[in-house]
Amino acid sequence: MTATNDTRAAIERFHQAVNDRDLDALAAAMTDDCLFESTLPPDGDGYEGKAAVGDFFSKLFDTSVERTFDVEELFVAGDRGVLRWRHRWTDRTGTPGHVRGVDLYRVRDGKVAEKLSYVKG
Repeated sequence: MTATNDTRAAIERFHQAVNDRDLDALAAAMTDDCLFESTLPPDGDGYEGKAAVGDFFSKLFDTSVERTFDVEELFVAGDRGVLRWRHRWTDRTGTPGHVRGVDLYRVRDGKVAEKLSYVKG
């Protein structure tokens, strides 16, 4: 498998774990020192390490009854990847919503080491 294929596979595993709301698979898909920046304006909140990143996603999962990130485009080059997505959800009151955004990834040793998220809004 080439570095580009390894990068794509790592990003796809991470992305699938988020869509599955599987915190164990999410932890397995990231490095111990993974850095994640959320889309919160103006600069995004930063989370470092499996526990902090997992805690962010656990809280995100609890805010909705349904949530998916649909892939619009994924391209990779070496250890970097860019994923364009449409985030769809239904909140606890039954109200649907969506936003579009992009994640910038860096992969190390077959796992996501960095995920920087940006959103249209």
